[in-house]
Amino acid sequence: MRIGTRASALALAQARWVAERLLAAGIDSIEIVEITTLGDRGAAVRDKSRWVSELERALLDGRIDVAVHSAKDVPTELGDELALVAVPPRADARDAVCGADGLASLPAGARVGTSSVRRAAQLRAAREDLRVLELRGNVDTRLRKLAEGQVDALVLALAGLQRLGRADEAGGPIDEFVPAAGQGALALEALRGSEAARVAAERVDDRDASASVAAERALVHALGASCHTPVGAHAVQLDDGSLRLSAWVGLPDGSAWLSDQVTGAAAAVGPRCAERMIAAGAADLLARAEAVLAT
Repeated sequence: MRIGTRASALALAQARWVAERLLAAGIDSIEIVEITTLGDRGAAVRDKSRWVSELERALLDGRIDVAVHSAKDVPTELGDELALVAVPPRADARDAVCGADGLASLPAGARVGTSSVRRAAQLRAAREDLRVLELRGNVDTRLRKLAEGQVDALVLALAGLQRLGRADEAGGPIDEFVPAAGQGALALEALRGSEAARVAAERVDDRDASASVAAERALVHALGASCHTPVGAHAVQLDDGSLRLSAWVGLPDGSAWLSDQVTGAAAAVGPRCAERMIAAGAADLLARAEAVLAT
């Protein structure tokens, strides 16, 4: 089986993690195929396709059998021939502070780096006294910039730090933030009805993780949100089989925001939460956020 992935250290670590589990499940041979995406080349594409479009083209061209993505990078709408066929067991979905024990321990005026519009908005909503700075680059690059003193702290995905073996550099998780939809989860994409799709679904998919990610993606889709708007969505499986879905929508400067939490059947919580959020003014917030970010 040929597994397609981006060539970043984190993407390769994720692909190797999937490969190990497929081998353990009885697949005889795995080849990891590195593919450079538009996002890796710095292309100014204003949606998540910049991270996945080349991988999807490789699937359609038959150069790979399965693509491994960070679930948060996958657009909510896929081409007719493609499907998300498996979500492996999910890692910790929370954000984490690096460079401090937590948000509360940061002094007034501390410089906090992030490349995420959502994290920046939630930082400003939680601590208007902080200086939130845009800091780009892969995880290793951002941690190096922190060590060099370019910022006083970073906010990163805890799962990414764990997969790179750098979890000890996280001062602590930020429980009050609502993560991005799919954060902490991997998503395997393949051609619909293919043998690779069947094998991945049978041998790698985790039913609880898959249901949670699907609910989060349904919420984002129903809101009409893009990857450039500050939106959080996080579903947790409950003991009775239902899901508890938390949602957050705000303005980039953190001056206005909405949050909600809905519990119910996995297939229903996303659309129901979106309906409640829209009734409370989420559509207006998202439109205002898009207008600000477009300037």
